[in-house]
Amino acid sequence: MPTPSPRHALDPALVALGMAIRATRQARGLSQEELAHRSQVDRSYMSSIERGTQNPGVMVVVRIAAGIGISVAELATEAGL
Repeated sequence: MPTPSPRHALDPALVALGMAIRATRQARGLSQEELAHRSQVDRSYMSSIERGTQNPGVMVVVRIAAGIGISVAELATEAGL
């Protein structure tokens, strides 16, 4: 399991992003494992992102949004960012 981002773990913005990723993923009928595969990230890292304990880089967010089939702007809007 990845080590949480100590400085930003559970920051409200990261929690909101993670919740938006999870909700959108589930609405599209994707498993966490499938989205991780599509996004080229480890499944445990994806889990940490969804829980808001990781601070993913911009390119990881871009790959996650593409894996879900939405734009980064749509994902950010869903997260309220």
